[in-house]
Amino acid sequence: MAIDPKLQSELIAIGWNVLFLIVLFKIINVVDKKIRTKIQSQESNSPLLRFMPIIIKIIKIVLIFIAVTGLLQTHGYSMSSIIAGFGIGGLAVGMAAKDTLADVFGSISLLSDKVYKIGDYVKVNGIEGYVEDISIRSTKIRDLDNFLNTIPNNVAANAIVTNVSQAHKRLLKITFGVTYSTSNELIDKAKQLLDQIGKNHKDIHKDFTIAIHDLGESSINIRFMGYVKTGSYFKFLKVRGEFIAEVVKAFRENGIDFAFPSRSVYIENTDKSIG
Repeated sequence: MAIDPKLQSELIAIGWNVLFLIVLFKIINVVDKKIRTKIQSQESNSPLLRFMPIIIKIIKIVLIFIAVTGLLQTHGYSMSSIIAGFGIGGLAVGMAAKDTLADVFGSISLLSDKVYKIGDYVKVNGIEGYVEDISIRSTKIRDLDNFLNTIPNNVAANAIVTNVSQAHKRLLKITFGVTYSTSNELIDKAKQLLDQIGKNHKDIHKDFTIAIHDLGESSINIRFMGYVKTGSYFKFLKVRGEFIAEVVKAFRENGIDFAFPSRSVYIENTDKSIG
């Protein structure tokens, strides 16, 4: 039984299209595997690994769509009508899932820009804490009160994000107030002690400054300003506490008195002798 030449050509065309898609899908799978391996070598728990299957599926669906519409067009179907039909359906689906799609694209934006990763200490949309998880739709942040906050990735992608963990150093700015009765020699001694303590602390950069900052209501204020060698907030607090403790100890040992809010009251004697 002879096969219709037209049908035969159609079957051959379909076969070539299927074969082309199979080869293309194998190439995509190989590229996908290499990208995953590279990501895992850089960051084993990277959230980007969760998005790779979705991205690969989208690419494959698009390729199948192109192949099918191309094949239909060769058989006399209108390409514009096909696209319009898919467009109406896609519009309905898109309207129903616009927030989800916005979150997915937001998550891709966050990961591609490397805004933050799991474990980073960040400030996002008024929430401050550690990133616990980055999913397809949202980012989970554990704040300092130990509350778990869930932020849609669409919101995070359009917010001002401060990644504190990316800081290589943190500003240490402390003012020490000494009493107005402190002698010039002791003021110079106080500055020397601050300089010595700053240089001796291994976690403080040596390019700090020490100067009399201003004259307060009840104190002469000496300011220490430098940087701590960390981006961690908790380590910064530890170093700051150690520095202040050393200064308090050194000032007391050298007879330098810290000022406290006080007020001097002068009473004018208005008594006049009557003679």
